[in-house]
Amino acid sequence: MLRVLLFTLSFSFCASPALAADKIGIPAVVPFSETTQVREAVRNECQLGEKVSSFVKRYGGRSIEFSDSPDSGKYVVMEITEVHALGGGAYSGPKWMEVTGSLLENGNEVASFRAKRFTTGGAFGGFKGTCAIIGRCTKAIGKDIADWLRDPVDGAELGDAR
Repeated sequence: MLRVLLFTLSFSFCASPALAADKIGIPAVVPFSETTQVREAVRNECQLGEKVSSFVKRYGGRSIEFSDSPDSGKYVVMEITEVHALGGGAYSGPKWMEVTGSLLENGNEVASFRAKRFTTGGAFGGFKGTCAIIGRCTKAIGKDIADWLRDPVDGAELGDAR
């Protein structure tokens, strides 16, 4: 019993730096860039910005929090720069999406990324609508960004952008 207690205590000391990681702020909704061309129905109905943010938070763990203040601490500025999602679900061809962003620390850029994902809808794609199919891209991009935040490299090409 004493061995288990000592092992648990020693493990908690080893793990404590990871648990005490700096908080990183992200927008609750990733905005579309001013130049992004996307069908109005996709822009209004698919909630792409909300989904990207929620997946970054989900896969980033406790260190990620929604915030509106990019000027203090660590913050990720992001925007959706490309969306190709024609109506008609899988029958209208592949879908893709791109998000670009920068990690700021106290308002200064530390590193930047470009994340892009393509999909045809996966299994049973023919039975899914456009929002469900492009939603697969938001999930993958959110995970890509969360993984990048663990070790940010400037000019990173994430997902299918490589």
